[in-house]
Amino acid sequence: MTSIYTYWGNGEVKLTWIQDNNLPESKLITSVHGLCFKNDKLLLVNLNDRGWDIPGGHIEKREAPEACFKREAYEEGYITGSCSLLGYIEVNHTENIEWNSDRPYPKVGYQVFYCMDVQRVYEFKGAYESGKRIWIDPGEVENYNNNWSTLHQNILDKATQSN
Repeated sequence: MTSIYTYWGNGEVKLTWIQDNNLPESKLITSVHGLCFKNDKLLLVNLNDRGWDIPGGHIEKREAPEACFKREAYEEGYITGSCSLLGYIEVNHTENIEWNSDRPYPKVGYQVFYCMDVQRVYEFKGAYESGKRIWIDPGEVENYNNNWSTLHQNILDKATQSN
């Protein structure tokens, strides 16, 4: 397990990467993300609110985590493929002075991560929340994503080992 502290707004949040094949309780999963590979290249999408990033987003009511990731990968990157679970990040707001129980997210929640072997690439239309997609060498991700952390690198390392 690897943990880091980061600030979301003015509150300090503890993020811990947990490499596990068992999902956390579904009501505690707040978002699902994934690393998508085709011919050893990693997909990045230029998201309207985050810049270059991997596909992912919030889980919808009664949506299974893998179905959420596949939906997000298609909506943001116009791709489909087979997935495998990599693990998840525990998002712990226990020390976050800005967290309150009125927010839609739990004090301790989870962001689930998958690896996708891309089997089909569709015409990119940019109709959802991404404006572009690119395929890069996985070692170049820090050149595109300024918020890439040691946790993200651990997830990428796990994905490239299993890909």
